[in-house]
Amino acid sequence: MRKASPSKLMFGIFDHLDENGSAIAQQYADRLRLTEACDGLGFYAYHLAEHHCSPHGRAPSPNLFLSSVAQRTRQIRVGPLVMLLSLHHPLRAFEEICMLDQLSGGRVEMGIGRGSLPTELSYFGIGADAVPERYLEASKILTEAMRGGTLCYQGHHFQLDNVPLTLRPHQRPHPPIWIATNRPESARWAASNGANIACVGPASFVRKITEAYRAEGGLNTGMDGQPPFLGLLRMIVVGQSENHAYSLAAPAFERWLENFKFLYHRNAIPVPPNLPPTFEAAIESELCVVGTAASVRQALFDQLEEAGANYLLCQVAFGDLPFDISLLAAMTIKSELMDRTA
Repeated sequence: MRKASPSKLMFGIFDHLDENGSAIAQQYADRLRLTEACDGLGFYAYHLAEHHCSPHGRAPSPNLFLSSVAQRTRQIRVGPLVMLLSLHHPLRAFEEICMLDQLSGGRVEMGIGRGSLPTELSYFGIGADAVPERYLEASKILTEAMRGGTLCYQGHHFQLDNVPLTLRPHQRPHPPIWIATNRPESARWAASNGANIACVGPASFVRKITEAYRAEGGLNTGMDGQPPFLGLLRMIVVGQSENHAYSLAAPAFERWLENFKFLYHRNAIPVPPNLPPTFEAAIESELCVVGTAASVRQALFDQLEEAGANYLLCQVAFGDLPFDISLLAAMTIKSELMDRTA
C-alpha cells in the first residue's frame, strides 16, 4: 500500500462520471480502464463525486463503483469526494467505508459532506432545513463509530442505543478524512480536525482558503504525523497544439456544463454564481487548463504555487471527451509534472 506524504506536490484524479453519451455499462468499463492506467502511472488517489437523479453523476453510489476500482488496481487510493452524509444513515455509511477499506487493503480516502444541491436530497424526502443538523449529527456518529466498540447516540435525526460495531476499517484509527470547501471557516475546521481539503476556483481565491488552513496550524495535524493535503481541482485537456486542445475541450466542457445544470434548469433554480457560463469563462477562471504539454505544465505549476496547494486533483475525463484524450492527459501529467517533482 502506497501512502505518501504531501510535503511535495502530489497528484490525484477527480471524477464526476457525468454522462458522456455512451451506454452506461460502456462508460463504466472505460472508466475502469482509465483508473487501471492511472494506477500504473502512479497517481495517488481516485476521488469520485456523489450525485443523484442527474446526468451530472452516473455513480450515485460511489462506494459501489470504487469497490470495482479497488479490485482492478493495486496502489491507487480510492474514496468518495464527497459521500453525502446528509443522505446516508451514518451507521450504514460507517459499514460501507469499513467494507471498502478492507476490500482495498487500506486504500480509502474518506470524503464527507452535506451536498451542494438540496433538490437531490429532496427526492429522498430530506428537506433543505434539515440538512445542516442532519449532517452534523451524522458526522459526529461516523467519527465516533471509527473508534469501535459499541455506539450510543441520541439526537434529533438519529438515535442509536448500544449498537455493536462488528466491522472496523483496515486503517487505524480511521481512513484519512476529506472535505470539499470554498470557505476559509471550513478550512479552519478541517485544519483543527486533521482533515484534507479539496478546493476549486481561481488560484488567488484558493490561496485565501489554504492560508486559513495554515493559520490554524493544520500542516501539523495530519494522520501518522504527515501534513495533510491541500487540494486544487482542475479540468485538464492536452492536445498536439493549442487549437487542437481547445477543439477537444470546448465541446466536452459544454456537455459537462449541460449535465451540471440539468437539475437547476428542471427545478428553475439559479445556477451557482461561481459556475463559468461558457468554456471561455472556464479558461478565464482557471477551472479548465487546456493546451500543449508544455503550456499545461507551466500553467498548472504556476497555479499550484499561487494557490498554496500541494495536491492537484486532475479531472481528465468529463463531458464527452474520448477515452484516448483522457488517457493522454493522464500520461502528460505523469511525464510533465509528476516525474519533475519526484
